Amino acid sequence: MTDQAVDTGGVQLSGHAAPEGHFLGRTRELKELRADIERAGLDTISGRKAPRARVLLIAGRPGSGRTALAEELVRQVADRYPDGVLRARLAEPDGTPVPVERAARGLLAALDVPAPAGADEDDLAALLRASLAERRVLLLLDDATGAEQVDALLPDAPQCLLVAVSSGPLTGIADVRPCTLGGLDTKSALELLTRYTGSVRITVDPLSAEGLVEACQGEPAALTLAGGWLAARPQAAVADLARQLHAESDEGSPLSRVFGLVHAALPAPAARVLRLLCLAPAGLVDPHTASALAGCSVGAARTTLDDLTALGLLRSVESPLPQYEIPGCLHPLLRAAAETHDRPAELQLARARMLERTVRLLQSCRAITETDSPQAREKLQGMPRALRFPTPRAAADWLSVRRPALLASARLAVADGELDTLARRLMSQLVRAMVAHVGTQAAAPDLYGVHQLVLDVAERRGLPREKAAALLNLADVDARTGRTAEALARYRAALDAGREANDPYAIGRAMESVGGAHLELGDYERAADWFGRALAQRLARDERADAARLYGRIATAHTYAGRYGEAQRAWRAAAAGHRKNADVAAHARALSELARVQEYAGRPEESLRTCREAVEWAGRAGDTRLRAAVQLRLADTLDRLGDPAAARLHRGEAERILEEEPADGDTGPEQPEHAANTCEIRSASAEG
Repeated sequence: MTDQAVDTGGVQLSGHAAPEGHFLGRTRELKELRADIERAGLDTISGRKAPRARVLLIAGRPGSGRTALAEELVRQVADRYPDGVLRARLAEPDGTPVPVERAARGLLAALDVPAPAGADEDDLAALLRASLAERRVLLLLDDATGAEQVDALLPDAPQCLLVAVSSGPLTGIADVRPCTLGGLDTKSALELLTRYTGSVRITVDPLSAEGLVEACQGEPAALTLAGGWLAARPQAAVADLARQLHAESDEGSPLSRVFGLVHAALPAPAARVLRLLCLAPAGLVDPHTASALAGCSVGAARTTLDDLTALGLLRSVESPLPQYEIPGCLHPLLRAAAETHDRPAELQLARARMLERTVRLLQSCRAITETDSPQAREKLQGMPRALRFPTPRAAADWLSVRRPALLASARLAVADGELDTLARRLMSQLVRAMVAHVGTQAAAPDLYGVHQLVLDVAERRGLPREKAAALLNLADVDARTGRTAEALARYRAALDAGREANDPYAIGRAMESVGGAHLELGDYERAADWFGRALAQRLARDERADAARLYGRIATAHTYAGRYGEAQRAWRAAAAGHRKNADVAAHARALSELARVQEYAGRPEESLRTCREAVEWAGRAGDTRLRAAVQLRLADTLDRLGDPAAARLHRGEAERILEEEPADGDTGPEQPEHAANTCEIRSASAEG
């Protein structure tokens, strides 16, 4: 076993483990559920075509085995749904409902359907229904907290099936008959215990075993903990545990009583680790999380997690990296135990240690990609070995596996409100790591959520600089996804925040972006005005490259408005600025655009001269695609001047240039519209 941040070895249990086996009991329930799939619905009886998918509801309290029954039903009927099985969990471990937007986005990702970053709940739900319209899928929604969640995700496709798991009825969804779970039958409950204890202890004292089942009320989660307790004590009789449970107060559920005995019997360090796991984001824990929470080594934490898994207190998650899941039914019990045995200051310190460890792992995850940076290599070597990744691939795998927990960490850190400095550092490093490994475009949906969290913290703490950066990032995503009006409102809010912070970068970016939004909306006069304001600021700060670029944006606005005289003056200023800055390619592009406007203005001879000058500068720039584009523009101008022979020559030259271009067409990475914005959180305190 390695102490490095990523260990791709399998999870080895260090204690007794419950053997794998088939699903137990629930024969009657499964038969009823399968029959319910086939029964005629109310629409069919009334002669109407069913407008939506059939909904099956499995209702029961946490720990009743409701999810296991749903998964067994899915396993039995999955072959009827050739387009696959989709799963979503609709509640956080603490019972907080998962927003429909997040659940819909996850289901769309499972279908490989791109979902626009920043799209709202209604748009995503509509996209999901449209994506399922021609598919035959089985949709399993676990831990549904209400009918509204299920209804929003219900396909308008009668060939699909939706299986919902909930604590109670889904009032408001038509034609749903719940399958309500009680305890397991005695035979199945005894078989569940036998998987942990072996058959001898059950057969030698069947009355005590049945008494234990009765004390647990046949509840699978309680029986699992009871079996784990017995498996860890080979010399203990079943009667010993049955007596202890019967001696317990009748207060609380069977699960809470068994949990109390199991927790009390744990060694103090293991019991403390178990309690602190209630702080694990999304109910997912890995050895690093447990190590940071408990303040112990990664190796010791992994051994403890394996031991807790063997006792039935955790579930091992199928993953290339060691990862464990806290059963949802145990989360409130862990939280109550932590509040009883651990002081609030200790819990807050454990949470801070966990977030700090996450920040450092994200720093390492990003640094491993910067192999050409001596500073990054030096910083990486300065980290403890347990926090280092052996390869960029290993870092990317860790980021992918831990993504749900990392995003949940950011949400929990912001919701906490007491650790805003750590929260800002965490979100900064999360953004940078995702951009480094996934790319800005691919990570945009997740980054949009992170920037919203940054905005929440900035507004709560009165941090105008961070507020301006978050608003700019959110507005950029809005603009890229066609929500221009929303983007404009955010850009103007970012301008106000930038002025409050006296941040020249934010002010300039916001003014230029306001102009860009007006340009997109077709308000060319306002666009030119805002570009002019941004230009004045750049000139005052002697930022010549940005000033030259802004002259070009002003010229574009004037061109769209048909003000060709103003457009020509602005393009000449842009070309002169690029030439002074020794940006040969940009100078050639500006000349090419000037030639186009001259042609629009009815001055073809001037356009021809400018085009030829642009061709010369494009050749100096060594940009083959630019040279070809300018040659084509020159050919178009010659056509309009009545010289088709010369036009053909220049088109042929453009084709020759493109044919000579290297096969890979490597022209460098595509740049976003706002090159200055890399979706980073621009905060000095967030640099980490």
